Amino acid sequence: MLAKARELLKKYYGYSEFRIGQEKSIVNILNNRDTFVLMPTGAGKSICYQIPALIFEGITLVISPLISLMKDQVDSLNEMGIKATFINSTLSNIEVEDRILKATYGQYKLLYVAPERLESEMFCQVLRSLDISQVAVDEAHCVSQWGHDFRPSYRQISKFIRSLHKRPVVSAFTATATEEVKEDIVKLLELRNPKVYVTGFNRENLYLSVIKGVDKRDFILEYLENNKDKVGIIYAATRREVDSIHDLLSKKGFQVGKYHAGLSETERNASQDAFLYDDISVMVATNAFGMGIDKSNVRYVIHYNMPKNMEAYYQEAGRAGRDGEPSECILLFGEQDVILQKYLVEQNIVSAERKISEYRRIQQMADYCHTERCLRSYILNYFGDQSFEESCNNCSTCKDDRVLEDITIEAQKIFSCIARMNQRFGSTLVAFVLKGSKNKKVLDLNFHNLSTYGIMKQYSEKEIKNMINVLIAEKYLNLTESEYPVLRLTGKALSVLKGEEKVFKKVHKKVQKKTADDSLFQVLKSLRKTISEREKVPPYIIFPDSTLREISEYLPQNEASLLKIKGVGESKLKRYGEEFLNAIKAYILENRIVIEKQGKDYEENEAEKIPSHIVSLNMYREGKELEDISKERGLKITTVQDHIIKAFLEGDDVNLENFIPEQHKKIIYEAINKIGAGKLRPIKDALPEEVDYMSIKAALCTIKKVNW
Repeated sequence: MLAKARELLKKYYGYSEFRIGQEKSIVNILNNRDTFVLMPTGAGKSICYQIPALIFEGITLVISPLISLMKDQVDSLNEMGIKATFINSTLSNIEVEDRILKATYGQYKLLYVAPERLESEMFCQVLRSLDISQVAVDEAHCVSQWGHDFRPSYRQISKFIRSLHKRPVVSAFTATATEEVKEDIVKLLELRNPKVYVTGFNRENLYLSVIKGVDKRDFILEYLENNKDKVGIIYAATRREVDSIHDLLSKKGFQVGKYHAGLSETERNASQDAFLYDDISVMVATNAFGMGIDKSNVRYVIHYNMPKNMEAYYQEAGRAGRDGEPSECILLFGEQDVILQKYLVEQNIVSAERKISEYRRIQQMADYCHTERCLRSYILNYFGDQSFEESCNNCSTCKDDRVLEDITIEAQKIFSCIARMNQRFGSTLVAFVLKGSKNKKVLDLNFHNLSTYGIMKQYSEKEIKNMINVLIAEKYLNLTESEYPVLRLTGKALSVLKGEEKVFKKVHKKVQKKTADDSLFQVLKSLRKTISEREKVPPYIIFPDSTLREISEYLPQNEASLLKIKGVGESKLKRYGEEFLNAIKAYILENRIVIEKQGKDYEENEAEKIPSHIVSLNMYREGKELEDISKERGLKITTVQDHIIKAFLEGDDVNLENFIPEQHKKIIYEAINKIGAGKLRPIKDALPEEVDYMSIKAALCTIKKVNW
């Protein structure tokens, strides 16, 4: 049976080997043994029940909690040529009856249903008429009240299984579960002597970071500006914050959608579809309201607020990099987040026992935000995985390249001001006083007469508040747990006021971004988008980013070699292979790529790709003029010029002085010295018309490497 499983893996999914844990799980299920699989998000849990579903005679019933997630799964399966369907509240009664009828006649191998459906005895009776060979429970942590997303309807699953005439094999899957939750899953789903497979929680491709003491809105704006070509999710704790962030980003021109329970179902679906189809690149969503997506090309997840517990955080963060490509998980932390989460517990939870548990989890989440140890190690240890040691070299703790800036004097001024205001006010009013604001409340309370009034007037109010946030994060200040938090000095602050301790703030060093040649990748993404609009399926279902990147690297020239790319199965090769091969061949011709043999795994006339700018550089070194290169390659002259500049900036031996006419050198350098090297256009406008941009760029690069 294992040989058959591998054959199906290659045929439908386009992979030659199973990932860690998949093979053992599949063999156990195929031997009709109950199975509990704990794998991190993106590790391929679904294959563990989908492959057995294809081999078993009957149908596999999949219990899935999120409507959008089951639709993604079904779309993906159908795209691969696997017959699957779902039944949920989005369907009419006629559609439900039609799908049940087809399932009865064996037209589907997998049927996805929401757990709430099992609360209907009439629906259960219909299911009992099917030949169910496997019940697969996805997001199995939902069965436990100690899980981060408890769903009471999950308690109906074991009752339903007991009611079947013939008990099928039961498999359960989750990405996040503590020991307590794992025990609950086995007990409440009534798994019979299950084999438990835990492949670890580590997602090596995710860069984890916690950022404290920053203006969150400014951070998001700067981050998105620097990552415009990437797809990401921003999670916030409340609907109001989601709306606010969405409006801010929308006004700044970003392609952004929002998703929370306050929107209508139509609005949520429209927003999610736009995100899935890459019509928008940023989704802002609430933590509490589950946005179930299987989108593989999410490159970053930003948490605007600290989530309520580690399970919720790691599952949400895990939506990044499901295709295995490098991705970022950023948590923006402020002490107010702890207060907000405790407030939400007070408002939404009645049980005293449950409240104690939730408060403990909030504190564990806060400890993660404050820890100085490896973030990955902290998370893995939380979930009981002791296999990871001290450093991962892929988190903000292990790769902390910030430099220390002494802010002792500023801290003393802030502490002194808080003391003189009798420790009765929040950060906003303290910042007003230190700035010397004419705010009405400041004047009414006579704070303009304090000795600390205006002693930090050289800073903006935002900069002062950012410093206060840093001092809170470093435990020099406490915030009271109230609706309007008040700043209080700690013992550490008193030591600073006495001159016994210095205060430092870590600031990021400026680094120059390196750009990689991903021109073919962008061509393939554009083709994928065109096909997705035609086929009416999300782009990542056609091929994930990881597959497009591998195609870009190996440049397969025919169907046999394209089939060797991970993620290219027979069905997708038949449907899309010709279009992608045509795009690759056109790219090779346009960019004069040298074709060479490339090893036993890709022996079918594969290519060693020479970046486009290096092709231009090589032609220039052959003695050709830039105009001739432009004509021969069919490129704009400015593109060829930029190729030469790029090669120089990357360290290639190019004499840029050759591009600066002798008669123009003096006036070009004088104009640069007078105007500055910030922008090209003002320099060009100040020079005679016959001085071209290439001369100016070359001059700028000889003074200082400027990335144009």
